[in-house]
Amino acid sequence: MDYARYDVGCYFMKTAVLIPCYNESATIKKVVCDFRKVMPHADIYVYDNNSTDGTDEIARAAGAIVRYEYNQGKGNVVRTMFREIIADCYIMVDGDDTYPAEAALEFEQLVLDGKADMVIGDRLSSTYFEENDRPFHNTGNRVVRKFINMFFKSDLNDIMTGMRAFSYNFVKSFPISSKEFEIETEMSVFALMNSFKIEEIPVEYRDRIEGSESKLNTYTDGLKVIRMIFSLIRDERPLMYFTTISLLLLLIAAIHFFPILFRFFSTGVVVQIPSLIVISTVVIVATITFFTGVVLHVLKKQHADELEHHLIMLNEMKNKKE
Repeated sequence: MDYARYDVGCYFMKTAVLIPCYNESATIKKVVCDFRKVMPHADIYVYDNNSTDGTDEIARAAGAIVRYEYNQGKGNVVRTMFREIIADCYIMVDGDDTYPAEAALEFEQLVLDGKADMVIGDRLSSTYFEENDRPFHNTGNRVVRKFINMFFKSDLNDIMTGMRAFSYNFVKSFPISSKEFEIETEMSVFALMNSFKIEEIPVEYRDRIEGSESKLNTYTDGLKVIRMIFSLIRDERPLMYFTTISLLLLLIAAIHFFPILFRFFSTGVVVQIPSLIVISTVVIVATITFFTGVVLHVLKKQHADELEHHLIMLNEMKNKKE
């Protein structure tokens, strides 16, 4: 493996630029050349995801290390990149030339100085809404940001940006389940829920050039992201998720039970026996649902403890190598 080194005192740190690509022949050469110019010390990897337009050959000719992921989807590409590459700092950027390579130096410094485990390139506080002419994409970004900040008690500005930097500990601890464009949302929530250090840096966003088309479908991929958010709420905040369902079931049961109860008080006769049976069943389901959330909450805490031990082991291994 070729190692590009960044001298920090007596220890040399490796930086890897990771570029997931699918049919980006119009822009990939410029992206690779820009990063080679700005970060000559870094290894630049282009992971081709079944491109049919020669993206891989253009990237290789521009000086990138080209590798392949044959399972379609950005999440699948990121999973392979994170498994295969060993570095102290990872810069991940889309291959569509919408992000400035110059910003990567500040991202890298924050990671190598230990000030951040994930650096987010914040488009939405910069030029995104002026440059992006797809209104539903703009709305989708706002909706996702609002959901994440509300349910996970955060104040992130940009959840779905395609430019980020990561530490070694984050990359080797992140259990990726996404297959497609939900990956950005998943990594943001993982960092929030596991107390990784997060920094946001505003970056200038520029829209795609003519001839370069977005692979993100506003509607189908948007629905996948929303579904991912609710899956993450269930997995990361199970007590809140299942308690909410339990309370809704109890509310439904109460709405149907109290008319029967009031009628009993006024007439002394119990009516609608079948309804009472159904109501009792709903209450039992609500109780089971609540305790399901309690059990999963305990398991989630145990998982957090295991992750902490994993991070300690990673740091010990890294210190031995130094």
